[in-house]
Amino acid sequence: MTVEPMTKNNIKALYSESIRDMEVYIMFRIAKRVVELTPELNAKNRPPIRLSMGAPVVDPPKGLINKLKEAVDQPGVHTYSTPKGEKFFRDAVVQRMKTRFGVDVNADKEVCSLIGSKEGLANMFRALISYRTNPAEQDVIMIPDPGYASYADAIKICGGYPYAIKLTPENQYKPEFEDLLADMRKEGITPDRVKAMVLNYPSNPIGATAGMDYYEKAVAFCKQHNILLISDIAYADVYFPGEEAPHSVLEVPGAKDITIEFHSLSKPYGTTGWRIGFSFSSVDLAKKMSAFQSHTTSNPSSPAQEAALEAYTDRERAQAEVARMVEAFRRRRDLVTSLFAEVVPDLPYVKPNGAFYLFFRVDSLFREGMADSGAVCTWLLEEAEIAMVPGVAFGDDRYVRMS
Repeated sequence: MTVEPMTKNNIKALYSESIRDMEVYIMFRIAKRVVELTPELNAKNRPPIRLSMGAPVVDPPKGLINKLKEAVDQPGVHTYSTPKGEKFFRDAVVQRMKTRFGVDVNADKEVCSLIGSKEGLANMFRALISYRTNPAEQDVIMIPDPGYASYADAIKICGGYPYAIKLTPENQYKPEFEDLLADMRKEGITPDRVKAMVLNYPSNPIGATAGMDYYEKAVAFCKQHNILLISDIAYADVYFPGEEAPHSVLEVPGAKDITIEFHSLSKPYGTTGWRIGFSFSSVDLAKKMSAFQSHTTSNPSSPAQEAALEAYTDRERAQAEVARMVEAFRRRRDLVTSLFAEVVPDLPYVKPNGAFYLFFRVDSLFREGMADSGAVCTWLLEEAEIAMVPGVAFGDDRYVRMS
């Protein structure tokens, strides 16, 4: 009997181009490094200060926790839900849209529940982009820069091209839309390649907000050029006293024709681990979102949907909890900005109107051996025991984000 020599398999050769260089989401990489360093730092009586992950550190409102405990004892709650979400949950979020934004939405036709808005955004990108490897042919999604770290990677995974919408102090973090198309043409990107534009206000990482006049311009622009407007308002309830309450794009008449808006319970209610969110859109787009989810993750957790009801059916109590959390964020923001003025007055930063981040500029600290935002964050963690996120993750290597 002849035995064939062993051959070494090359699994990596089987990967698609989109994942060959993929790394774990930067927040989890930082969290892993903090865990690795914690025993050493604890031994020195210097436990790490965790200011990296974009998640509230307080527990969810007690009412939501109690509702979750009740939910797991209900008959039938441990089987599949429906791809678009349970009717009671969709009814509740529709009521939320009416009371919070004054927007009428159809629970049966225009709502899709999600395993967090992050999943919904990723599914939306996959539904829009036809996979191509040639950058000159790729479908384009316009994303804020600086912006949420997962936008660009989620688009690249699909074989799309994330085009940076530059948010600067000069444009007050709200660029002119026609200027963006003009810039793209100069770079050889034709308007017919542009599938969608992502807006995120209050924004991660800079905390900027936008008013109704800007949303009206955005809707008009997207309608004129047949570009899907993707509104990510995960921080809609996290805004500071004296600031105008963040708006929904769907408050603009006719916006639903060209808009899909993503909402999340994660940030305002401290439920990042529950993975529950929802989207509102036109009837046809909501159908596609639901169909897509049916082939991927099936449905959000049934107990999480039950528990989320507490946020919207007992809204007064839940909002009081949110208000207490936001007040804590305000105190921390004011403390940090006062310390910056006192201790490091030469480091510029963006004072946030919403969300819970401070995005501050560090390129004046660059030197040999510490020449980028990643090196600054490594130094902060290893020498000062403070975990933060390098600005390169959000598109601007001159900055660092503090939660």
